[in-house]
Amino acid sequence: MRTPTICLVLVSIICRLTAGGEGAQAASRTPYVHSFSDGNGGWISDNRDPVRLWHGTATCTSPWFVDPNHAPPGAGYLHLILWIHTDERKFQPGSASAARLPYVGASFVKQGKSRDLRDAKLTVRLRGDLDLKGAQLLLLAQAETQKTTANLVLSGQPIPIKHDWSDESIVLADDPAQWTCLGARRGREKEYGCDEVDAVLRDVNCDIIFVLFPLHPKPAVPGADHPGLYAGLNYPVDQTSLPRGVIQFASVRIDYPAK
Repeated sequence: MRTPTICLVLVSIICRLTAGGEGAQAASRTPYVHSFSDGNGGWISDNRDPVRLWHGTATCTSPWFVDPNHAPPGAGYLHLILWIHTDERKFQPGSASAARLPYVGASFVKQGKSRDLRDAKLTVRLRGDLDLKGAQLLLLAQAETQKTTANLVLSGQPIPIKHDWSDESIVLADDPAQWTCLGARRGREKEYGCDEVDAVLRDVNCDIIFVLFPLHPKPAVPGADHPGLYAGLNYPVDQTSLPRGVIQFASVRIDYPAK
């Protein structure tokens, strides 16, 4: 009889189709909690730098890398302040992505948390001393969808940065009015694009990132910003045009809504 063979083939196909998705992990919806007094937790700073831990905090100081991937005609430049992978495929040993990381593993993945972040509440304990130059601290959700790799910032809910410690909460609302798609600069359209908010939030399978956005970088040499050239990539940036200072993070918590 060939029925068992056919069944095995079908099971194999189903496993390949669900590999890496929510169906492939024990998706816990109890709160994700990480305190930086317990270590870096797999959180990464800036352009794949190890987090600087100081007195139980993730301490992020300028100058920061200017990310040009979403420069105009995308939504704009940004700083990557603190981020974590949400899918273990991003740090598999031997992979090209893992080779560029300061360490592998992520507490979000280790805790087996659900990547369905629709209407989840994120609470961060932080403080800082910054000259923001018009930027805001925002949450970015990045996901590979069937359509593209989409980067959305929660522009409707900027995170306050105060001199004293405070607990600040945002809700990853399944509401397009709350989000801004970053799109892509010219030459990056195959890597990045836009998709529906629901498609991104139902499986945030790349990372979540605290960013400073938007930036308004000026060239260090006047006139260097010709069309088709990008700040930090094709010409040096006047650092006085960028945010400066320090942000300290004590903890991050994600609470899932009841289903």
